[in-house]
Formats: sequence, C-alpha cells, structure tokens
Amino acid sequence: MTTMLDEKDVFALGPAGAVAAVREALAGGLDPEGGVPRAIIPLAHGQGLLMPSESGGWFGVKIATVAPGNAARGLRRINATYLLHDSETLTPVAILDGVALTTLRTPAVSVAACLDRLRALADDCGGLRLVVFGAGPQGEGHVATVRAHVPVADVTVVTRRGGPVPGWADRHTTADGAETAGPVSRADVVVTATSAREPVVDGRLVRDGAVVLAVGSHEPDVRELDGALMGRATVVVESRETALREAGDVVMAMREGSLTPDSLVTMADLISSRAVAPAGRPLVVKTCGMAWQDLVVAVAAYRWKGGTPEERTCT
Repeated sequence: MTTMLDEKDVFALGPAGAVAAVREALAGGLDPEGGVPRAIIPLAHGQGLLMPSESGGWFGVKIATVAPGNAARGLRRINATYLLHDSETLTPVAILDGVALTTLRTPAVSVAACLDRLRALADDCGGLRLVVFGAGPQGEGHVATVRAHVPVADVTVVTRRGGPVPGWADRHTTADGAETAGPVSRADVVVTATSAREPVVDGRLVRDGAVVLAVGSHEPDVRELDGALMGRATVVVESRETALREAGDVVMAMREGSLTPDSLVTMADLISSRAVAPAGRPLVVKTCGMAWQDLVVAVAAYRWKGGTPEERTCT
C-alpha cells in the first residue's frame, strides 16, 4: 500500500529531524557528486523539473513545476509532488507533498552544513542575531531551523518594499534603507532567500566569523552575494560540480577572479572533518538544491509517520 504524506505529515518530522537526516546521510558516505543532475523542461507556461535520486535502499523522484504567471492568479508559483520507492522491488511506498518537502529540506541543508559554527557562535554570545533577506517560506523556514538548534536573540527581515513585521521576526525594513547596514554588520547569520538577480548584500559589511546562508539563486547568471564577500569567505557547497553548473554566486565570483574552484569546500568534507572552516572568516553556505536532499528527508518523514515512538528518533 502506498502511504500518502500531506503537508502536515511532512512537517511533522520537524527541522531537527530534517537536519539530522542530512548530516547522517553525508556522514554515512552518501556522495553528492554522484547525483543525477535535475532535468529542467521548458513548458508553455513555465518550467518542469525532474529530480531523481537513489541511495541507502531507496529511490525517489520529485516532479516540480514553476509557473511565473500563477501569482497574478492567486496561485502558488511552485508546485511539487514526491514519489518514494523501495529500491529493491521498485515498489512505490509513499507519495509526499513536494512543496512541504522542499520547504523543510532547503533550510535543513543550510543548517546541516554550518551547525558547528552556529553552536560556536551561540556559545560566545548566548543568542544569535539574524538578518533575513526575503519574507517568504524559505526565510521563515531558515529562522525556524536555526531556532531549533541554537538560541536566537533577534531577527531582522529585509524586503524590497518593507511592510508588516512577520510573526517570526522582530522588525521589517526595506532593502534600500540606510537602516539595513547596521543589522548586517552586526549579524551572526545572514540569510538570502530572494528572487533577486543581483547581489542583495554588501559583502564588505558582513563581519568576520559570520555565517551567510544563500539559497535564492540556482542559475549560473543569477546571484544574491557579491564577489567581495565570496572572495573573503570560506565557501561551502553541496557539490562542486553542481555549484560550477548552477550556482551563480559561485560562477560569477569565479568569472571576476574572486574565487577559484579549488577553494570550494563541500558539505560532506566539512561534516566529516576532512575540511575545516577557519573561525576568522565568514562562512558562506551556497546551496542550489539537489535530489539526494529530497530523498533523505523524504525517507526520514516516511519513517517518522509510520514508525513506533522508539523509532521516531532524529533519523
């Protein structure tokens, strides 16, 4: 029987469970470099994306669509469904809400990559100061995922037009306002989760030792971070191959001479201690989203829904 996991079921895993699933998969030897690149299919009114992955006895595929015109219709811009199989019999075992899965796993990947740095920062100051560019689900999700692991003292959200303060933030300001520079220069964590095509953060303002989580860009000619920041930071990526193909923040910084391919650090190397991130430099975690991430979080959510209380550990 195929199990159905709706939005509530997927989110029941929680940020801590999703982060643990990502870290345990990488620590256990999962190799992101061996993943199948996502297929992007041009459609009459947008794009279709196919993201397949096999690992640890499971096979799964996310089918997502991006419809830019949906906002004017009052509909979601992105829709997605995830189909999970047992990889021995290739029998479908679960269908998951793909939007909820993406919303949960994206910040989980960001935090999984920098969890040790976040804990060290929290030990030093007690509560972290966050600046979040973007007030959408990913901005909110990153705040919730950081909060699930370390104390947070203050959250400033920044958008192009400003507006009401979201329930998960302490203040809301405009991107072009002079009041943005101060919070950025004091921030322990800066999150960029926008649809911007040009840098939204002045990299000179980011303090040494801060963490920057960049998730908005996954095209080679689109970026949220400038070369000034990328050149002085330790840059962590999911996969070198994926970053060089899709991460505009990385690709454009290299084109400008601020960054080299050899300087990139992978999540797997950092989590397994094969690489270190010097404390005196900003730590940039640049993610594009990969199919293995959906798979490991989908498996964890499936096990959480069907497992006994004893089995419901942070898988």
